[in-house]
Amino acid sequence: MSDYQKYQNRLSTRNKVGRLLWNMVWMLLFRPFSLPVFNSYRIFLLRLFGAQIGKGCKINARVKFWAPWNLKMGDLVAIGFDAFIYNPGKISLGSKITISQRAHLCSASHDISKSANPLITKPIQVHDRAWVAADAFIGPGVTVGEGAVVGARAAVFKDVAPWTVAGGNPAQFIKKRELRD
Repeated sequence: MSDYQKYQNRLSTRNKVGRLLWNMVWMLLFRPFSLPVFNSYRIFLLRLFGAQIGKGCKINARVKFWAPWNLKMGDLVAIGFDAFIYNPGKISLGSKITISQRAHLCSASHDISKSANPLITKPIQVHDRAWVAADAFIGPGVTVGEGAVVGARAAVFKDVAPWTVAGGNPAQFIKKRELRD
């Protein structure tokens, strides 16, 4: 199958209708219910559209999900306001993770080596106990290792090793993360 055919499959009528329905639900039934008491209701709506979400998760009403059916979250995940989960490709979040306000997880880009610039997707994985700080960008195909911290405003295009801190644009290793409990 050619890259263009793969691109066309991702934009199938079913996908377009699903995203249209999801966007209407998001605007009318998800986003307006911003009080914390409605968290379970927002999770119900995401699950209704195919998201796999563990126990104890907290999702702000201002989080924008592109395709809930491409989202898998473990237990005790918190996603802050204005985060953007752009997931034409799969995004997997482990357990005990924080995705801070305005973070952007982006599982797709375009193949600029082809004249049609077809959409390409690569999965994103964020492992247990990781933290993606405010305004950080996680690009397609990136794995954030267990316990890693992606600093505020970082732009991550390569994997982040477990139990490290990365920051900057492009993100680079800053130091090892050591817990002193």
